[in-house]
Amino acid sequence: MEAVKIVLPEEEIPKVWYNILSDLPVPLDPPLHPATKQPIGPDDLAPLFPRELILQEVSRERWIEIPKPVRDIYRLWRPTPLYRARRLEETLKTPAHIYYKYEGVSPAGSHKPNTAVAQAFFNKIEGTRRLTTETGAGQWGSALAMACRLFDLECTVYMVRVSYQQKPYRRVIMETWGAEVLSSPSDRTRAGRSILETDPDSPGSLGIAISEAVEDAATHDDTKYSLGSVLNHVLLHQTVIGLEAKRQMEIVGEAPDVVIACCGGGSNLAGLSFPFLADKFKGSKIRVVAVEPAACPTLTKGKYLYDFGDTAATTPLIKMYTLGHGFIPPGIHAGGLRYHGDAPTICALYHHGYLEAVAYHQNPVFEAAVLFARTEGIVPAPESAHAIRKAIDEAIEAREAGEKRVILFNLSGHGHFDLKAYEEYLGGKLKDFTYPEEEINRAMADLATLQP
Repeated sequence: MEAVKIVLPEEEIPKVWYNILSDLPVPLDPPLHPATKQPIGPDDLAPLFPRELILQEVSRERWIEIPKPVRDIYRLWRPTPLYRARRLEETLKTPAHIYYKYEGVSPAGSHKPNTAVAQAFFNKIEGTRRLTTETGAGQWGSALAMACRLFDLECTVYMVRVSYQQKPYRRVIMETWGAEVLSSPSDRTRAGRSILETDPDSPGSLGIAISEAVEDAATHDDTKYSLGSVLNHVLLHQTVIGLEAKRQMEIVGEAPDVVIACCGGGSNLAGLSFPFLADKFKGSKIRVVAVEPAACPTLTKGKYLYDFGDTAATTPLIKMYTLGHGFIPPGIHAGGLRYHGDAPTICALYHHGYLEAVAYHQNPVFEAAVLFARTEGIVPAPESAHAIRKAIDEAIEAREAGEKRVILFNLSGHGHFDLKAYEEYLGGKLKDFTYPEEEINRAMADLATLQP
């Protein structure tokens, strides 16, 4: 009987992370100081991040060693399984072969601990006492709460208010691991109080939560800030996903024609695709597709400009596709995809044609999620369901064209804490949102003065 899952032994957990900056075929615009419009240096990042993470952020070395204490914790769930979605293929009657890398087997239920554990480790060895962060759907906050517990660090999480209300059990799991969880915008920070004065009923956003977490870290000497996506070192840590997947695809004797992942900030997309993009840079015809919500169409409708990474405009200016740092997204259930920008590396690759992007509404995404659950048995996170939607569409295209196609996507987390969203979908109550073009145009006008 042909394999349904391909599982590597613990000895094959990668010993190094792959740094795509060493092979990047396009220039990456540097982050700028908002006052001078000059490139920032490592010293500018020192108040927020430990030295080793800053070095990783700017490194051009192709391979960066994974410390043994990090690999030892990775053993709790890595290597993660690669599945052949045979039952889904049969239901779709497609000649395509569909594979998915399942990151939901981690203790936190997503890919996020791959970087959370690494960041907690590097902070611990440099004497940090507490980490602050933001979280949208709660998966990143859960991962960092777990990692901080494993390294005996305190953890403060600013959780976007709409998700704080929609997903109470995400808060509970973070608190179970010992984290303090605050609904953002909160009255804890100047940034939060400013938002609440203007809009007491603000649903919050990742940009607002980032502002709060950054301010908290910057005003406490024993505290550093931890980000779950966007930055180079975060994407670097996630490449364990793609490195394992490449080895697993070798075992089954196939190579993907298309690699697919949802994209909010870019961490799980980068984690799976970057090791495969290394082959594309050398001439491989592989396609890489980022999938995002129509309610937050950063790549598909945003503009490639310098912008702040947070709402309060406290971060450096970053060149990325953006909807404007004042973006307040609709309260869609894919909370991890509600960010106004994307990782600079992802954006540069998309801008120069190395990546594709597509956006979907909620209802077709949940339609795909339910079909996947009823064939493969796993209830996926709403974020991951965006990748499933695109994988199904690719498989249908292969069926209609009568061609074999090897499809690989990242199932970046399970949906066990997202059942309210499924309840709304199954009850016909889920609403679709399209982000208005006029809002995007208004935001772009505001960004004109930020450009160098």
